[in-house]
Amino acid sequence: MALFITIEGPEGSGKTTVLKSVVEQLSKDFEVIATREPGGVKTAEAIRNILLEGDAMDARTEALLFAAARREHLVDKVLPALEKGTTVLCDRFIDSSLAYQGFAREIGVKDIQTINEFAIEGHYPDMTLYLDIPAEVGRERIMSNQRAQNRLDKEDATFHNRVIKGYQQLIQQNPERYVVIDATQPVDEVVREVITVIKKRLK
Repeated sequence: MALFITIEGPEGSGKTTVLKSVVEQLSKDFEVIATREPGGVKTAEAIRNILLEGDAMDARTEALLFAAARREHLVDKVLPALEKGTTVLCDRFIDSSLAYQGFAREIGVKDIQTINEFAIEGHYPDMTLYLDIPAEVGRERIMSNQRAQNRLDKEDATFHNRVIKGYQQLIQQNPERYVVIDATQPVDEVVREVITVIKKRLK
């Protein structure tokens, strides 16, 4: 059974690192691919560069670009993989837009939901794993790892705390879809827990 599984979390939660390890281990027993948003396909990667590496932009422009990238990624990569029976693990999806643009940018969740429902046409994840970590801990990780900071990383603490509050509301509203993972644990333990949860669904 092919599943569409997304991994969400605030900046510094370790999504990219965890996803890489999880897919490496799962691919030994299951047909699975990893992808990311914004990005995953050529057009969406070009939009990603504008969104994360470009200059400041209007909040609504940002929201529309995320939705456009999501549409291209969905139709060009996610849906074809699922149709072939391949489970897709995606670093971020619609919930990121709801948390970042809807809540943190304070555009309004309803408007962001409408834009993105047009883009995804009802193709919601089967399961969403949320890597739970306080905003200040995530920020400390980013600084200590010395990874390049993108435009969203550089937002202030108030913004990042609103992101987390947004996710908390989404988790409350979608308990059947969300699984919360304590991302303050050592990364190996986070990976182990994520794999355990996914294998239960795949089997």
